[in-house]
Parts: sequence; structure tokens; C-alpha cells
Amino acid sequence: MRRCLTALGDEVQALGASVHLPRIGCGLAGGTWSRVEPLVIGALCARDIAVTVYDHG
Repeated sequence: MRRCLTALGDEVQALGASVHLPRIGCGLAGGTWSRVEPLVIGALCARDIAVTVYDHG
């Protein structure tokens, strides 16, 4: 997941965009947000990419 988030960050920075996503890797995927959130922060937020996370359901 870290590699994918890093690649996403590269594309987002090139486009000057922001990221909007659900709590990826959680729920049906079996992960927990407490493990995924630090990956999102490290790969995106730490690069000054605006991230909005939506709770579904």
C-alpha cells in the first residue's frame, strides 16, 4: 500500500490536485485505519498534499 500511495502522491503533485478517498484497506479488506492512516500521512500529507477521508456507511 505504501508504494501505491507514493505513486499516487507523485501523480497528484504533478497535476496539482488533492486526494479524496474512503478509509481504504479497511472494512471488507480487513485492515484497520490505525495501521493505514500513518501510511496515508507519510505518503501524502507529509508531502503537503491535501487529503480528505470520507467515512462511508
